[in-house]
Parts: sequence; structure tokens; C-alpha cells
Amino acid sequence: MTTPAHSPTHSLTTEGLTKSFGGVRAIDGASVAFHEGEINALIGPNGSGKTTFFNCVTGMIRPDAGTVSYQDRDVTGLPPHRIARSGIGRSFQLCRVFPRLTVLENVLVAVQPHGLLQRLRGSRNPADVGRARELLARVGIDHLEHAEARDISYGQQKLLELAGVLMGDPHTIMLDEPAGGVNPALVDRIADLVRELNAEGRTFIIVEHNMELVMGLSDHVVVFDRGRPIAQGTPAVVQDDPLVLEAYLGV
Repeated sequence: MTTPAHSPTHSLTTEGLTKSFGGVRAIDGASVAFHEGEINALIGPNGSGKTTFFNCVTGMIRPDAGTVSYQDRDVTGLPPHRIARSGIGRSFQLCRVFPRLTVLENVLVAVQPHGLLQRLRGSRNPADVGRARELLARVGIDHLEHAEARDISYGQQKLLELAGVLMGDPHTIMLDEPAGGVNPALVDRIADLVRELNAEGRTFIIVEHNMELVMGLSDHVVVFDRGRPIAQGTPAVVQDDPLVLEAYLGV
């Protein structure tokens, strides 16, 4: 396995992480370290375990074995809301928005998901509303704040989901296929936002199939195959790694 020449600080690490579904081992003893303050990418062929890895790390599913550490604290198996409070925010492969709520209401629910009923009844903290509007402006969809989420494009829903993630002010942001199903102009917008937020000190871990985006955006790339890492390093290093070529191309 290729490794970077420097020794960066690690933000999120796993040791021996394992998860099986029936007879299929989706994550197979994965030990991974993501770099603090950098844009990390997690790539691999379809079915290599990337989303399952994200779900184990963020408490959506409980791993069968192994540990997850975030900033030197063991967070293995904690529920999602506690993972979020530790400083990790995430998006999902398929957008998770409330289709019949407005764009603004979606962001307000994101900061207090258990307060949905209060939101629907019109109970709003003015400070939260102000921050939500700032974040909608930041991602470029503030003009849609009164539109229902079901009436905006899928790419705009991706931006809405990112605004909701930012509402929790996470230090580390995990994005699952942010460019999936998104037109090229919005892909560029998402990439610009990631760079801006990273420059402000946020760490990113991104699962993505768009290799042009990955190679142009990432500082550090981890490649998965069959539930475990097979290579890591800079984009230039991993794209020429023979194990990576074999995993993707069978060569």
C-alpha cells in the first residue's frame, strides 16, 4: 500500500472495522486514517463498502468489530446524534430532505431534527433563522427559501442538504457522492464550496465516483476494494497504483 511521505495529524481513524450482512462481509477489517484539515476522498468500485463504512463511522449502523476514533476519542457505536455532537456532519448518497417543507424550514429542522413538530407549528428561534438564511446564501439558494424542497432541482437539494449539515457547525464533513446526479455547473459550485470551507479549517471526507472531481479536489485519497483499503496517498500516487488499476479495471 502506498503511503504519503509526510506525517499529518489524523482526524478520523478506524482500526479493524468489520461489518457483515448475512454471509457478505461489507467491511473487512478496515484500518484507515484520514488527514486533519485536508480534503480526503474515499473511492473504490461499486460494492467496495464505502457507504457502509460511512454508516458505521456515523452511527447509522453498528459495526460487528473494530473501533472508530475521532480526534483521539473512541466513538464506536455511538448513536448518530452523539456522533454529530462530537463534530462530524454528513450528507447521504440519496438526498434526505423534507419534500413538503420549504427550503428554509429544511435547514431549520436540520439544526434540531427532534423539533420538527415545533417547526411545523411556526416556533422559530430568530438566531437560527438568521443563520439558516446566511447558509442558504452561502450555498447559493437563498432565493429559493420559500420554495418547497420537492420543487427544486436535485442539485439544489444537494446544496440544501449541505446547508443543513453546516447548520450543525461540524468540524469534519463527510459527503456521500455530492456530485451524483448533479449538472456540471452545480458540481463546480459544490467543489468551490468544499475548497472554501476547507480553507476555513474544516476537514472533509468525500465518497465520490466522479474521478475528475476527486483528482482535482482532494489532498489525500483512500482506495477501497472488497471492504478494505488497498492504497492511499496523493491523487497522483493512487491513480498509478497497480492495485488500484486492478480493482477498477481488472488489469
